[in-house]
Amino acid sequence: MTAAMVGWAHLPFGKHSEETVESLIVKAAVDAIRDAGLEPSDIDEILLGHFNAGFSPQDFTASLVLQADPALRFTPATRVENACATGSAAVHQGVRAIATGAARFVLVVGVEQMTTTPGPEVGRNLLRASYLKEEGDIPAGFAGVFGKIADAYFQRHGDQSDALAKIAAKNHRNGVNNPYAQMRKDLGYEFCRAESDKNPFVAGPLKRTDCSLVSDGAAALVLTDPATALGMRKAVAFRALAHVQDFLPMSKRDILKFEGCQQAWGKALGTARLSLDDLSFVETHDCFTIAELIEYEAMGLTREGEGARAILEGWTEMDGRLPVNPSGGLKAKGHPIGATGVSMHVLTAMQLTGEAGGIQVKDAEIGGIFNMGGAAVANYVSILQAMK
Repeated sequence: MTAAMVGWAHLPFGKHSEETVESLIVKAAVDAIRDAGLEPSDIDEILLGHFNAGFSPQDFTASLVLQADPALRFTPATRVENACATGSAAVHQGVRAIATGAARFVLVVGVEQMTTTPGPEVGRNLLRASYLKEEGDIPAGFAGVFGKIADAYFQRHGDQSDALAKIAAKNHRNGVNNPYAQMRKDLGYEFCRAESDKNPFVAGPLKRTDCSLVSDGAAALVLTDPATALGMRKAVAFRALAHVQDFLPMSKRDILKFEGCQQAWGKALGTARLSLDDLSFVETHDCFTIAELIEYEAMGLTREGEGARAILEGWTEMDGRLPVNPSGGLKAKGHPIGATGVSMHVLTAMQLTGEAGGIQVKDAEIGGIFNMGGAAVANYVSILQAMK
């Protein structure tokens, strides 16, 4: 155990036109430091996860965290970016700062404001997380990338429309009880399964209910070393973490295997000396329902091509053998790019300390997180366990 979370904060995700990137950062940072029982002057290093890629005209944002309190002035602050895994990249960098002894308390903030950007521009910004040389002309932006993946999966393993609708319905049902979720509505399986005016096809076999939400939001957490954490009010330790980076072009790999995800899970579970059966729940990166389906296979829950079993047989439901996305996932919670990975860590810590309220997994002891950037290019896994 190289580091522990000792404080956190999570703003509601959604459309916040009255906010700015700066105001979202400040609110999350202030709340996380206060939750840890610290003063701003206690913070030794700051890491900000902010993808941007054109969403905000303010592109140099690391020092905006200092706006949270004058005492943060002169504290080292660095912006971290790794596409949709930006938040977890910042968290992992923070853990390294603690593990090396470079800092005693690290503040990590993740933020994005997307809804003030026109729809077509949102699509162009997100497509920058693909290999533009080969994938830049795919229709429908990043949804088109995953629509292409879904098409190929259906061709290899058969029509998975029932499974995708079940995943969407599960995550929306879970999100109803998440006060931070952008969409707190149980859409039901039938609505998610059927094409309609309100649920049209977006790309390939993917309908609107298969796609995560454009969102604004921020989350933050405070890290310290395990010895210091034991003397604090609450502490959630990193049992293991792994980062695996794969080729950017989809043409250079079998895109249906998410091999980087598989490698990251293998490394993290091996370091933690755990198996998937030891986990109480998983928060995984369901930017599109086809991603969650393939991630079932990559994490080792099912064999290749059999991911549908996990959802159709109820394994990943709240009362199943391994609840997946009890928060509602990106599907219901929203996906403000830079905030997503930090949000996953915060909500997992809440589960492990019994603070998760209506989305609480019964007797949660160990939580797993998978956050990815691009189409399984940047792959981050964290395994967390409460220390006290």
